[in-house]
Amino acid sequence: MVEKKLRLLDKVFLSVLNGVEQFAFSENFNISNLSSFDEIFQDGIMSVRHYHPLEDDEIEIAGEKIKVEKKRHKTPVILVPPLAATSMIFDLMPHRSVVRYFLANGYDVYLVDWGDVTADHKNLSLESYVLEWMPMIMDAVITHSDEEEVSIFAYCMGGLLSLMYLAVSGDESVKNLVTVASPIDMHQSGAAGKVLSAIYKPAHLVSNVLNFSLLDLPTRYFHVPGWTSSLVFKLTNPMGSVINTYEKFLNLWDREYLEESLTMSKWFDDMVDYPGRTIREMAVHMMINNTMAKGKMRIGKVMAEFNQIRCSILAFAGESDNLVSVSAAHKVLDIVSSEDKEFCVVPGGHAGVFAGNKAPQNTWRIAVDWLASRSD
Repeated sequence: MVEKKLRLLDKVFLSVLNGVEQFAFSENFNISNLSSFDEIFQDGIMSVRHYHPLEDDEIEIAGEKIKVEKKRHKTPVILVPPLAATSMIFDLMPHRSVVRYFLANGYDVYLVDWGDVTADHKNLSLESYVLEWMPMIMDAVITHSDEEEVSIFAYCMGGLLSLMYLAVSGDESVKNLVTVASPIDMHQSGAAGKVLSAIYKPAHLVSNVLNFSLLDLPTRYFHVPGWTSSLVFKLTNPMGSVINTYEKFLNLWDREYLEESLTMSKWFDDMVDYPGRTIREMAVHMMINNTMAKGKMRIGKVMAEFNQIRCSILAFAGESDNLVSVSAAHKVLDIVSSEDKEFCVVPGGHAGVFAGNKAPQNTWRIAVDWLASRSD
């Protein structure tokens, strides 16, 4: 009985200490972005990282011991994040890190950091990302790696930007493309997709009658603050957010638990703003008109034709993803001309399919194995 009281007092004491530290120094609990890297290129707020090889002989990912391959694959991998999430999602925690997983499996790893968008960047457009920055990124990686070909591993919007780049450029240096939860067919994405599909014809009718387009509105009306994206993400699983908060309170004494939980929360709490001009273009071309699913899309003054894409493609969808449906992600196979293309449905929602507990044994494992035979 005395021992139980002592253990309870210990937990209360630790809970108070951790609670005070969390309030005053919350970054002390952040265990993301711990892998070492060099910044090899920068243009404005965008930068490109190159990660150092692992020094360990073995690492642990999601409870599994993984031997670190010393022999490197010839083709480097470029990790491309979505616009709303920071680069931390690729190096979330030491034991749940896409970066470390790819390094351990013998890949030379580069990562794109789109930077911290604010209202001052409201004029960043799809043209900025696809026609200006993506070519710079490719040139930087090819020059630094001294290889002629690269692979891309992209999540959500990162996959869409990569596809747009390939559709515009026909860049043959991109040998392989892996997309994870990338919504090609916006009209097939759950409840939101049904709404977009329903307003497509009325929107066109109104536009023609009134000679009006959303593209005519000022970009400031479309700028989406990061907190808005955070809220949308949380509303896809509101009970999960409540339970997570309750569990953090119960485990306030457990520092290791807090580090994991608060780092995951940082992903959803610290989302990046969407530039107004980019959202305006996405709203018209991709959401309402669904042009990407139709195989052609205008980006600036250039027409992106997705049947130009011939690289090997592997696409993933989460079986319980409430934001990007299986059919929305599968559409990529219909719009490209690639002969070598595959599609996998794996466990997880929109975040889980990419970085959940089951992602290393499913999405990551399948991706590194698929790339292995196409990277030497």
